[in-house]
Amino acid sequence: MEWILRIEEVEARFEDLSANMADPEVLADPRTYQRLARQHGEISEVVEKYRSWKEAKRQIEATLPMLDEDDADLVEMAREEIETLRDEQGRLAERIRLLLLPVDPADEKGAVLEIRAGTGGAEATLFALDVYRMYCKYAELQSWRIEVTDRSDSEMGGIKEIIALVTGQRVYSKLKYESGVHRVQRVPKTESQGRVHTSAVTVAVLPQADEVDVRIAESDLRIDTYCSSGPGGQSVNTTYSAVRITHLPTGLVVTCQDEKSQIKNRKKALRVLRSRLYEIEREKQHSRQAEQRRAMVRSGDRSEKIRTYNFPEMRITDHRIGLKVHRLTDVMNGGLDIMIEPLTAAQQAEALAAQAA
Repeated sequence: MEWILRIEEVEARFEDLSANMADPEVLADPRTYQRLARQHGEISEVVEKYRSWKEAKRQIEATLPMLDEDDADLVEMAREEIETLRDEQGRLAERIRLLLLPVDPADEKGAVLEIRAGTGGAEATLFALDVYRMYCKYAELQSWRIEVTDRSDSEMGGIKEIIALVTGQRVYSKLKYESGVHRVQRVPKTESQGRVHTSAVTVAVLPQADEVDVRIAESDLRIDTYCSSGPGGQSVNTTYSAVRITHLPTGLVVTCQDEKSQIKNRKKALRVLRSRLYEIEREKQHSRQAEQRRAMVRSGDRSEKIRTYNFPEMRITDHRIGLKVHRLTDVMNGGLDIMIEPLTAAQQAEALAAQAA
């Protein structure tokens, strides 16, 4: 089994890290120790599972001679024990193969969540608000924090566009498959004849980039300030606290007016800009690996219809893996794991198949 060669290399690395962490010089250097401890923690689970797999193998080999005994009851007990151990070995091997899959370095990051009303007029803006609330409820269940950086409301009380920063543990790993077109089928509040309409919103999820990921030269930025505005464009304060940042080399424009402080708005806008530049670079890398990444679960083509929310039938469908769930209310109330976990499992299964090929 090829994975055994790989895991033995990981185990050797684990032993080296353990020895280095016990070195007095390393113990005296907190930064080095933390770096090694992080690397040690990242591979500790796969090493633990491999050692359990080896222990099961050892027990099987120790039990095999009992199959040649004359005592029928003893032979039956040995056969059952070996069967149980082999089942356990199989489960451990499957988990080890998953743990050995390449890890997206962005999985540990926060995310920039962008939601925009698409086709459907006023109903699309109302559904955009519903989708944003869905993510807010999911974030609350995950103990994440959401900070709005820019928001444009519609006259009907919906959202034309909203951009927010989501921070917490493994945010991007959970939300990265949410990018795409979300379609809704329901009777709009504005519909007097009771007819079902189809509308859509687009969702984009970008990994939040740190300064070490993307360095931006001040000379590449044009920063404008203006008064914040509310629905309909009316001014909501008289100070120039809102910030518009233009990245001159790419032409990207980011605005932020959520905070009353110009400094805070500038800081948030830079976080969004940095994340967009980071995603541009990631997409370049993905395009170079397009053949390998072609699959049922993609990194998030924003033009692709990924999900339909059918309110008359209380059904939600994910078109990438053909998943249909009649638990629409649960999903809209933040129970997104119903949809996210099968997507993650499908991606892992595909990655395993590609690795085997």
